[in-house]
Amino acid sequence: MIDGVSASQVYLPVQTDAQTIYEYLCGHFPHIRTDEWEQRFQDGLIYAANGDKLTLTSPYVGSTHIFYYRFLAYEPHVPFEHHILFENDDLLVVDKPHFLTISPTGQYVQETLLVRLKKQTGNEFLTPIHRLDRETAGVVLFCKRVESRGIYQQLFAERQVNKIYHAIAPYKKDLNFPQTLHLHLDKGHPFYTMQVIENVKANTQTAIELIEHNQIWAKYRLTPTTGKQHQLRVHLNYLEIPIKNDPFYPVVQHKAEDDFSEPLQLLAKHISFTDPLTKEGMSFNSEFELTL
Repeated sequence: MIDGVSASQVYLPVQTDAQTIYEYLCGHFPHIRTDEWEQRFQDGLIYAANGDKLTLTSPYVGSTHIFYYRFLAYEPHVPFEHHILFENDDLLVVDKPHFLTISPTGQYVQETLLVRLKKQTGNEFLTPIHRLDRETAGVVLFCKRVESRGIYQQLFAERQVNKIYHAIAPYKKDLNFPQTLHLHLDKGHPFYTMQVIENVKANTQTAIELIEHNQIWAKYRLTPTTGKQHQLRVHLNYLEIPIKNDPFYPVVQHKAEDDFSEPLQLLAKHISFTDPLTKEGMSFNSEFELTL
């Protein structure tokens, strides 16, 4: 681990025309510029399986692994801080702010919750057990040990975790609450959005309750029993009450990377479950609040 970033592993197959590891990586990752790979080799960020640093002229050897570290020349700084809510030998429970991506991806590496936590704790084995969108704030769980990671991930896979979200969205007096939506969601257009498919068996379910309103905006309690991408955002948009400041629904709006002026008003407020290792009841609440 270097500066909170863990190495990525690449398997080198037996059959290839590449003469050097540099040549293979350029061909294997065509979306990454060749000068970026050159810089990584020059910065000593490419390693052989035995820990030796590789160079631009290191010969290709099949049936082995190499490791590389990824850093970006520029990342927009996310000016919001996370808070650790709970920690034991296996779990780290964190309150994630808006705009902070959980794991390194695309244009974010250092400015992600996982890398911040690895730097803070020194634990390179930290792994998120579940996901929250970059735009969503609230409670997220991390596993501290490789040995127990799968046990906790299974909790979510088997829907043994209770989750409650809060959202600010328009108030419509003709909508009756509480109500439960059962909808079929699939990939939308553009590809990073989701859409409702009518007359198909439902694959998502969300219970929706009205907490309070001021005739214009309302605060809702959302209790999903499934976990599809963007599920809560799509469900409220389906009711024609899209979540306040949603950049995707009903219309995709591209904002500047460093525009933090209008956070999506969606908060993972509560999470509870029975710990599969200790058999104790676990319950956590975000310290963030959404207000009308």
